[in-house]
Amino acid sequence: MEIRQLRAFSAIAEMGTFTAGAQRVHITQAAISMQIRQLEIELGTPIFVRAPRRVLLTEAGEALLERTRRILREHDAAVAEIAELAGAERGRLRVGSASAMVSADPLPEILKELREKHPRAEVSIFSGTSQTLVRQILAGDLDMAFVSLPVEARGIQTEVLSRDELVAIASPRHKFAKQRVVSVFTLAGEKLILGERGGNTRRLIDGLFEEAGVQPVVAMELSRLAAIKRMVEADMGVGIIPQHSTHDEVEQGRLVSWWIEGAKINWELGLAKLAGDYESPICQTFMQLCRKYFSTEDITTPRKRTKPSKNKLKQRAQAS
Repeated sequence: MEIRQLRAFSAIAEMGTFTAGAQRVHITQAAISMQIRQLEIELGTPIFVRAPRRVLLTEAGEALLERTRRILREHDAAVAEIAELAGAERGRLRVGSASAMVSADPLPEILKELREKHPRAEVSIFSGTSQTLVRQILAGDLDMAFVSLPVEARGIQTEVLSRDELVAIASPRHKFAKQRVVSVFTLAGEKLILGERGGNTRRLIDGLFEEAGVQPVVAMELSRLAAIKRMVEADMGVGIIPQHSTHDEVEQGRLVSWWIEGAKINWELGLAKLAGDYESPICQTFMQLCRKYFSTEDITTPRKRTKPSKNKLKQRAQAS
């Protein structure tokens, strides 16, 4: 049983197909199929059930996956510790980001300072939804990731870096542009441009409408905040995103933002990693820099608003 076989097995189990698994570990589909065949021969039992469009784990495969993750974590930790002996300026860091705000600012500043402290390190940045990035951490494909909180996956520990409140945004040409507050019921009647499913931000938004008992009209689902803001600027619909990410566009008059009446939707950005995992020097430096550039003590507390009843919200929505 070889490490490369276990990485191939983990990649297929995570991605659901041999093709996607091969892409993740950067080998051909024929090569990954051969590795799995060799592994199954050695184990003496199938570890996958080949379905028409995806593969499923057998009972033996499920048992092997749990052990495989532990083996790969220990392997990577051993490699990192040995690399540490060669000099703390070296190392490898794989970071995921589910937030466009982080990728734009302050991640470049963090990486610049990280490079000064670890000039020979190998640093890679990946993007995806919070849910996807957490799975990649568990699979050993990422060391840590910026995700929206909370994270409920077992084996993951998180640290809050920033807090914000979700607000609605619209073009300054919108008929309600001069308003400062809109109701959930008014938003439900708009063409909404939201982040894709699979992240905590979208789950918070969906929960808002579910609690109000209304079905929103979702016109677009986009993976990036920048794309959402551009579509809203082009009068394609109304978005719901963290308040701080709208600051420049609102200041420049390209967007207007509204508080969502009766709803205080707190959004938290956190850094996720494996609980109790070995922390290499470069990982420790990265976490220290994150704490430096994200100070939860300086976060502005959203203003308090009284939560009116659903009937009152409906009356205001009808009046507008």
